[in-house]
Parts: sequence; C-alpha cells; structure tokens
Amino acid sequence: PRIRARPTYPHIPGDTKTERSTVSDAGGAIGCSKYYEAYTQQGITGGLMAVWCTHSICLGFHVIPKGEGRNDVFSALFTHWKRAPKYVIYDFACALAPYCMLREPEFFGDTVFLIDEFHGGGHTRCSPACFISNYRDFNSDLKTINSSAAECGNAGLHRIRKSLSYLTQDHAIAFGYAFLAIWNRTREREA
Repeated sequence: PRIRARPTYPHIPGDTKTERSTVSDAGGAIGCSKYYEAYTQQGITGGLMAVWCTHSICLGFHVIPKGEGRNDVFSALFTHWKRAPKYVIYDFACALAPYCMLREPEFFGDTVFLIDEFHGGGHTRCSPACFISNYRDFNSDLKTINSSAAECGNAGLHRIRKSLSYLTQDHAIAFGYAFLAIWNRTREREA
C-alpha cells in the first residue's frame, strides 16, 4: 500500500516534467551513453514498471503512461517503502542514484544503487561505483544474488506487452495484476 505521497520539489528545475530523453540530457549521470526506451506510437501505454525481488517475484507494479523514467522508480520506492531498500539494482542506476539523493537524501542515505550485470556492458562511460560486478568480490550479500532477476521477470511481462498496450488503464492494471499473480505463484511453487 501507499505509505506517503510523492512530494514536489519546487527548487529542482523541471522536477514535475516527464523525462524520456537521454540520461545525460535529463540531468543524470555525466557522460552516460544509455538511452531511455523510446515510445513513439500514439495512443498506447508505455507498459508496466515492475519491482522485482532477486527471486523474480514481483513485489508491485504500476502502469506507465508513456515510457519509463527515473521518476517512476523513485516514486515507487519513496511512496511504498517505509525504509529505502539496502540495494537497488536497476539498469539506469547511474542516473537513478543522483535523482533520488537530490530529492530524498535522508530516505536513500543507506541505499546502494547498482547497475545489473546484464546492462553493465552498455554503460561504457559510467563510474565503476555503479556496477554490481565491482562489488561482488568484496560484499558477501551481493555474491549470490541474481542481478538479472528483473530481466527474467520483465521477459515474462514481454508476453503480455502488446495486449497491455491497447487496454485502458483500468483494464491494463487488472490484466497485469492477474498475470503477475499467476507468475508469482508459479515461481513460489518452483522454489
């Protein structure tokens, strides 16, 4: 359930503006060459943004109106978690970390933002501090986790992507919820 509302930050220029551009153009990590997903078709939703545990169990999701940006992840974490997670493993962690820390430094003060191994190769100009692979040798918490669990889950969501894109928001939420409930139950039974 939602714990708090997402505040606005009037002293951060463009805080309420939706960003769907390059990470570096949107004020993210300096020199990052990765791009946000481009959604150019009119009249369809941007899909679902799901939050996954390291066992590919979906902890929650929301419908994205256009394309995923840092605000979607920030808002999901800040509005639904009592305390920030210890680790956030995300394909644009290089841009998400400063975005979160600029807005809620106390909430995210103990969070480590890491790029998963699957996406790490595309971040050729990002700091080594962003990559989970650089932490694994020194951090026993990170040695055994599946950093690509979200990619496994998102691959499952890819099966319903086209159907979701043409549904109304209410129908997309109901359809996504039903699919993810079955997905989670299947993962739990396999464990």
